Amino acid sequence: MMTIQTSTWQVLPGADDRASQEAIAEAARLLSGGGVVAFPTETVYGLGADARQTSAVEQVFAAKGRPSDNPLIVHIADESQLEGLVMPVGDTERALMRRFWPGPLTIVMPAVPGAVSPRVTAGLDTVAVRMPQHEVALRLIAAANCPVAAPSANRSGRPSPTLAEHVREDLDGRIDGLVDGGPTGVGLESTVVMTEGPGVVRILRPGGITAEQLREVVPTVLLDETLAGLDMASSDQVAEAHKEAAASEQAGAAPRSPGMKYAHYAPRGTMLLVSGKAEAVRDYIQREVAAAMARGEVTGVLTYEEHQNYFTADEVVVCGSLEKLETAAQGLYAALREFDVRGVQSIWAEACPSDGIGLALMNRLAKAAANQIVYV
Repeated sequence: MMTIQTSTWQVLPGADDRASQEAIAEAARLLSGGGVVAFPTETVYGLGADARQTSAVEQVFAAKGRPSDNPLIVHIADESQLEGLVMPVGDTERALMRRFWPGPLTIVMPAVPGAVSPRVTAGLDTVAVRMPQHEVALRLIAAANCPVAAPSANRSGRPSPTLAEHVREDLDGRIDGLVDGGPTGVGLESTVVMTEGPGVVRILRPGGITAEQLREVVPTVLLDETLAGLDMASSDQVAEAHKEAAASEQAGAAPRSPGMKYAHYAPRGTMLLVSGKAEAVRDYIQREVAAAMARGEVTGVLTYEEHQNYFTADEVVVCGSLEKLETAAQGLYAALREFDVRGVQSIWAEACPSDGIGLALMNRLAKAAANQIVYV
């Protein structure tokens, strides 16, 4: 791919000075003109293109090195943009929008034929839509006056970016522009759901909106079968669940949502996710680290504030607190990138409880470990 000049603007939330206004306007002109621009959301940085322009969307795939059968999420700034984009919206979807938009919830809905590029939908008859809860993102999308297809602004398979610097590391010279809005908030991508009848939704990808929060709005919340094994209590169950998930990933059909089919969020070193009772997990990890160090490998442990003093490795990286898993969600991707900066070859990661935001955190940890999970 030919190197291009990446323009960068800093527009922090709350900034409405002349320079910020001009930056938003210039980035919006790039988007509406068929360019690709990275921008902040409340979850991670996204890489945006006009969802209606196939040539623009193809630039997103090229910059990321993203598989072509992986659908993209379309971002809007106002519910009025749903008209002409999706088929008539049902009561269940409206209830979810009233409660969670703007916010980290993506809803998969039947698409109006031809409303967006087929590269956005990966040939499916549905489109995933969300309205981000980030002032800069909403201003940019509104100024561009188009639906914006935007996966995370990183090279495909790499940890998602929660800082503008992460975007520069992966995509500088590959994209037209970058709006630096400071650090993101949630740190994990949006929850993706689709309805399966009145009052019934299925979680395709866990994220910033938890299953418990969804149940406050709709009576029945189901987990997709690809999420099986994240909270099981035996090694046999875990192995079987992830064997089935791996088989599903190899199937030829396009995934219904981003984050379902391919390995994601991975550091460059190999990673193993270790689940079980805390003492057994610590003992297992420390034994494996010691053996790897004896072989001359550069070792790393991904852990939590409460456990960081239990481990001896070349690099012990803390992503957040077990008592406040939202902090671990915020810090996960930066922690995974830290292993790369330090040249770590072999990584062991502690699992976490899978309730609340923990389900999304476990999903990302499992993906980063290429579904290599051991129960002790």
